[in-house]
Amino acid sequence: MKAMTVFAVLLMLSGCGGSGNRGNSTSLASKSDIAVAGEAAGVTPFIALVELRGSSLAAAQSISYTIPSKPGAASRPANITYSIAALNRRQHTDATSSLQLPVFGLYAGYSNEVSICIRFVDASNACLPLTIATAAYTDPNGIYDRPLIIKQRTAGSALGFDFFALKSELELPVIIDTDGEIRWVGGAATPSTSSNFVDNGFVIGDATGTTVYRAELDGSISSTILSAAPSAEFNHNIDFGRAGLLGELTFATNIATTISEFTPSGGFGKTWDFSQLISAYMTSLGDDPTLFVRPGIDWFHSNSATYDPRDNSIIVSSRENFLMKVDYDSGDIIWILGDPTKYWYTFPSLRAKALTLQGGGLYPIGQHAVSITGEGLVMVMNDGFGSVAEPAGEPAGETRTYSAVSAYSIDLATRSATEAWHFDYGKTLRSNFCGSAYQAWDQSVLVDFAGVDNLTLARLIGLDAQQNVVFDFQYATTNCNTAWNAVPVHLENLRF
Repeated sequence: MKAMTVFAVLLMLSGCGGSGNRGNSTSLASKSDIAVAGEAAGVTPFIALVELRGSSLAAAQSISYTIPSKPGAASRPANITYSIAALNRRQHTDATSSLQLPVFGLYAGYSNEVSICIRFVDASNACLPLTIATAAYTDPNGIYDRPLIIKQRTAGSALGFDFFALKSELELPVIIDTDGEIRWVGGAATPSTSSNFVDNGFVIGDATGTTVYRAELDGSISSTILSAAPSAEFNHNIDFGRAGLLGELTFATNIATTISEFTPSGGFGKTWDFSQLISAYMTSLGDDPTLFVRPGIDWFHSNSATYDPRDNSIIVSSRENFLMKVDYDSGDIIWILGDPTKYWYTFPSLRAKALTLQGGGLYPIGQHAVSITGEGLVMVMNDGFGSVAEPAGEPAGETRTYSAVSAYSIDLATRSATEAWHFDYGKTLRSNFCGSAYQAWDQSVLVDFAGVDNLTLARLIGLDAQQNVVFDFQYATTNCNTAWNAVPVHLENLRF
């Protein structure tokens, strides 16, 4: 490993939180011989591999590190903890008292003052300060390293997240902090439209097949081919299900109508084919489903789904039509929420499942990124662009001049929905397609207007719990390829 600048290569006996070792000459920390032996650059400047050596590693329980924020930054420091068991599973240790610690979340082109702290089995702690000088980074896409900061986050502003990942058609997800700094880029050009942050890494579905990639934050990447019918491929998002992940799938003639729950290790499991599900339901009530369900045409266009544990159901977003909730086990339709001026509402069977929107709120139109908030509301990026694949002469529904984030409460007893709140940024932005909105633990929200100004710009916006704009970053895009969806990622408190 190449040499690095180190403040101290001998272990400094200073407390790192928890039960410290000060004044305790019998603690394992006080007797430790662990030292930094070297450092190697990772696959990008945002990742380094630090080698620790010493016989005392045998008594280590976990190792954490902190990367302080730049002076004047509002984002919290990156703080990562690995248990020794996790490092063993990832093959970062060996049998010769040596350990390789992946350090990610570094600033590129910067001298990062990093504190590595070892916690021993007797709960004593000791820390090694060091400086990792990283190379500069130039985004090959000419996008992520040159945001237009429309509103800078200020120190002390309230947000429940400090980092977020942009799902990209250009490469692996890119992690940005809430100051607009790139903090992680992987080493592969694998498109990551169908992806999510799962167990401290990215799970990515192949847009040309059923290969699932896993990109770790240490820069490594692996792949698994899932068994499926011929010609299946991932499209749109990957979301969390009951027993695994919910992936939208396209088959030869069923275009974006199938959702299947899967795990990278176990393959595909429970599957909902909405062509069959809706056809059977419409037929049972006397409607002709062939007028609505049209194989070979993108009549449904599923783009996201979410599992609701409160009633064992999933909610699917059909961009062309509505939000639909179905029973997880039976597939029975529970409710439909969508624009009643669209084509779907002309069918009595579908109309029978429709919720009425109370209070004059916004119906979901062309929506993306359905999720359930901590308060139990159904939230979507409400793009506001009408249907594009209805039969000739049939109603496409309303098209608004702006997009919004909408959160709905559902009352099944009255078969109604109420828009509990929405954020429309003064009706100044419209993302005809794509985009997302996800809530953090404190009810703050990350909003992604993925394709404004005729799909040429992406706007990433942080809202506090009162829907005040905390930051607003703008990136160039082409047809949503920069940030078709974005999710909070908690590098400020990541535990392996």
